Amino acid sequence: MKQAAIGLKSKTGRAIAVAIAEPMEFLVREEVMLCDRSTKQPYHDVMEMPWSESVIAVKPAIVTIEQIAARELRRLIKEIESRGYEVACIGVVGPADRKLERIGNPHIRAHAAEGVLFRAVIEKAAKANGRESHAFVDPASEVTEAQKKKIAEMKRVAGPPWTADEKAAAMAAIALLR
Repeated sequence: MKQAAIGLKSKTGRAIAVAIAEPMEFLVREEVMLCDRSTKQPYHDVMEMPWSESVIAVKPAIVTIEQIAARELRRLIKEIESRGYEVACIGVVGPADRKLERIGNPHIRAHAAEGVLFRAVIEKAAKANGRESHAFVDPASEVTEAQKKKIAEMKRVAGPPWTADEKAAAMAAIALLR
Protein backbone atom coordinates (compact mmCIF):
# COMPACT_ATOMS: atom_id res chain seq x y z
CA MET A 1 0.00 0.00 0.00
CA LYS A 2 1.14 3.53 -0.74
CA GLN A 3 1.59 5.81 2.26
CA ALA A 4 -0.76 8.77 2.52
CA ALA A 5 -1.24 11.65 4.92
CA ILE A 6 -4.23 13.84 5.60
CA GLY A 7 -3.74 17.52 6.25
CA LEU A 8 -6.57 19.36 7.99
CA LYS A 9 -6.90 23.13 8.31
CA SER A 10 -9.07 23.66 11.37
CA LYS A 11 -11.89 26.18 11.22
CA THR A 12 -14.75 26.83 13.63
CA GLY A 13 -16.92 23.72 13.49
CA ARG A 14 -15.21 22.21 10.48
CA ALA A 15 -11.91 21.47 8.80
CA ILE A 16 -10.64 21.57 5.26
CA ALA A 17 -9.06 18.18 4.55
CA VAL A 18 -6.57 17.40 1.80
CA ALA A 19 -5.09 13.91 1.44
CA ILE A 20 -1.82 13.38 -0.36
CA ALA A 21 -0.03 10.11 -1.18
CA GLU A 22 3.69 9.64 -1.68
CA PRO A 23 5.42 11.21 -3.45
CA MET A 24 3.01 14.07 -4.31
CA GLU A 25 -0.25 12.51 -5.48
CA PHE A 26 -3.45 14.43 -4.75
CA LEU A 27 -6.13 12.07 -3.41
CA VAL A 28 -9.02 14.06 -2.01
CA ARG A 29 -10.16 17.43 -0.76
CA GLU A 30 -13.27 17.90 1.31
CA GLU A 31 -14.82 19.82 4.14
CA VAL A 32 -15.13 17.74 7.29
CA MET A 33 -17.80 18.74 9.80
CA LEU A 34 -16.58 18.60 13.39
CA CYS A 35 -19.80 19.47 15.20
CA ASP A 36 -23.55 19.65 14.94
CA ARG A 37 -25.74 22.77 14.94
CA SER A 38 -25.94 22.90 18.73
CA THR A 39 -22.16 22.70 19.25
CA LYS A 40 -20.77 24.92 16.48
CA GLN A 41 -19.70 27.80 18.73
CA PRO A 42 -19.61 26.43 22.27
CA TYR A 43 -17.62 29.30 23.78
CA HIS A 44 -19.88 31.89 22.17
CA ASP A 45 -22.81 30.28 23.97
CA VAL A 46 -21.18 30.92 27.36
CA MET A 47 -19.06 33.99 26.67
CA GLU A 48 -20.88 36.19 29.16
CA MET A 49 -19.91 33.85 32.00
CA PRO A 50 -16.65 34.30 33.89
CA TRP A 51 -13.92 32.32 32.13
CA SER A 52 -13.56 29.80 34.95
CA GLU A 53 -17.28 28.96 34.71
CA SER A 54 -17.41 28.91 30.92
CA VAL A 55 -14.61 26.30 30.77
CA ILE A 56 -16.82 23.98 32.84
CA ALA A 57 -20.04 24.87 31.00
CA VAL A 58 -18.66 23.87 27.58
CA LYS A 59 -17.53 20.39 28.63
CA PRO A 60 -20.70 18.57 27.45
CA ALA A 61 -20.48 20.30 24.07
CA ILE A 62 -16.81 19.36 23.76
CA VAL A 63 -17.64 15.69 24.38
CA THR A 64 -20.14 15.83 21.51
CA ILE A 65 -17.67 17.64 19.25
CA GLU A 66 -14.97 15.05 19.99
CA GLN A 67 -17.34 12.19 19.11
CA ILE A 68 -18.39 13.81 15.85
CA ALA A 69 -14.80 14.64 14.88
CA ALA A 70 -13.59 11.08 15.60
CA ARG A 71 -16.46 9.62 13.55
CA GLU A 72 -15.90 11.95 10.59
CA LEU A 73 -12.15 11.41 10.54
CA ARG A 74 -12.70 7.62 10.71
CA ARG A 75 -15.02 7.92 7.69
CA LEU A 76 -12.41 9.88 5.73
CA ILE A 77 -9.61 7.45 6.64
CA LYS A 78 -11.74 4.48 5.56
CA GLU A 79 -12.59 6.18 2.27
CA ILE A 80 -8.92 6.78 1.48
CA GLU A 81 -7.84 3.32 2.61
CA SER A 82 -10.59 1.67 0.53
CA ARG A 83 -8.77 3.09 -2.50
CA GLY A 84 -5.57 1.20 -1.62
CA TYR A 85 -3.68 3.77 0.45
CA GLU A 86 -2.51 3.57 4.05
CA VAL A 87 -3.16 6.75 6.03
CA ALA A 88 -0.02 6.96 8.12
CA CYS A 89 -0.49 10.31 9.84
CA ILE A 90 -2.59 13.42 10.23
CA GLY A 91 -1.31 17.01 9.99
CA VAL A 92 -3.39 19.65 11.73
CA VAL A 93 -3.06 23.33 10.87
CA GLY A 94 -4.46 25.69 13.45
CA PRO A 95 -3.66 28.19 16.15
CA ALA A 96 -1.14 27.43 18.86
CA ASP A 97 -2.25 26.95 22.45
CA ARG A 98 -2.49 30.21 24.33
CA LYS A 99 -3.47 31.57 27.71
CA LEU A 100 -7.11 32.22 26.90
CA GLU A 101 -7.92 33.53 30.37
CA ARG A 102 -5.70 36.54 29.62
CA ILE A 103 -7.96 37.74 26.80
CA GLY A 104 -10.16 40.39 28.35
CA ASN A 105 -12.78 40.80 25.63
CA PRO A 106 -15.26 37.90 25.96
CA HIS A 107 -16.11 37.83 22.25
CA ILE A 108 -12.48 37.78 21.14
CA ARG A 109 -11.77 35.12 23.80
CA ALA A 110 -14.65 32.97 22.48
CA HIS A 111 -13.20 33.06 18.95
CA ALA A 112 -9.70 32.27 20.22
CA ALA A 113 -10.97 29.44 22.43
CA GLU A 114 -12.90 27.87 19.57
CA GLY A 115 -9.86 28.09 17.30
CA VAL A 116 -7.73 26.24 19.84
CA LEU A 117 -10.56 23.81 20.64
CA PHE A 118 -11.20 22.65 17.08
CA ARG A 119 -7.48 22.18 16.39
CA ALA A 120 -7.13 20.11 19.58
CA VAL A 121 -10.27 18.11 18.76
CA ILE A 122 -8.78 17.04 15.42
CA GLU A 123 -5.60 15.91 17.17
CA LYS A 124 -7.69 13.90 19.64
CA ALA A 125 -9.73 12.41 16.77
CA ALA A 126 -6.52 11.28 15.08
CA LYS A 127 -5.44 9.53 18.26
CA ALA A 128 -8.90 7.95 18.65
CA ASN A 129 -8.44 6.53 15.15
CA GLY A 130 -4.98 5.15 15.90
CA ARG A 131 -3.11 7.75 13.86
CA GLU A 132 -0.25 9.98 14.89
CA SER A 133 -0.80 13.68 14.43
CA HIS A 134 1.37 16.73 14.24
CA ALA A 135 0.16 20.30 14.73
CA PHE A 136 1.36 23.14 12.53
CA VAL A 137 0.83 26.84 13.01
CA ASP A 138 2.59 27.59 9.71
CA PRO A 139 3.17 24.51 7.55
CA ALA A 140 4.72 26.63 4.78
CA SER A 141 7.97 26.65 6.71
CA GLU A 142 8.02 22.82 6.58
CA VAL A 143 7.95 22.37 2.80
CA THR A 144 10.35 23.24 0.00
CA GLU A 145 9.74 25.75 -2.76
CA ALA A 146 9.45 22.88 -5.24
CA GLN A 147 6.75 21.27 -3.07
CA LYS A 148 4.89 24.60 -2.82
CA LYS A 149 4.91 24.82 -6.61
CA LYS A 150 3.48 21.29 -6.90
CA ILE A 151 0.80 22.19 -4.34
CA ALA A 152 -0.17 25.20 -6.46
CA GLU A 153 -0.38 22.90 -9.50
CA MET A 154 -2.74 20.56 -7.63
CA LYS A 155 -5.46 23.15 -8.20
CA ARG A 156 -5.87 21.77 -11.73
CA VAL A 157 -6.55 18.26 -10.43
CA ALA A 158 -8.54 19.28 -7.35
CA GLY A 159 -10.57 22.01 -9.00
CA PRO A 160 -12.02 24.94 -7.10
CA PRO A 161 -11.95 25.92 -4.38
CA TRP A 162 -8.18 25.84 -3.90
CA THR A 163 -7.69 28.59 -1.36
CA ALA A 164 -5.07 29.25 1.31
CA ASP A 165 -6.90 26.72 3.53
CA GLU A 166 -6.55 23.89 1.00
CA LYS A 167 -2.92 24.82 0.39
CA ALA A 168 -2.17 24.85 4.14
CA ALA A 169 -3.80 21.42 4.56
CA ALA A 170 -1.82 20.06 1.59
CA MET A 171 1.43 21.47 3.01
CA ALA A 172 0.77 19.78 6.36
CA ALA A 173 0.16 16.45 4.64
CA ILE A 174 3.28 16.74 2.48
CA ALA A 175 5.44 17.78 5.43
CA LEU A 176 4.48 14.54 7.18
CA LEU A 177 5.19 12.32 4.19
CA ARG A 178 8.87 13.26 4.14
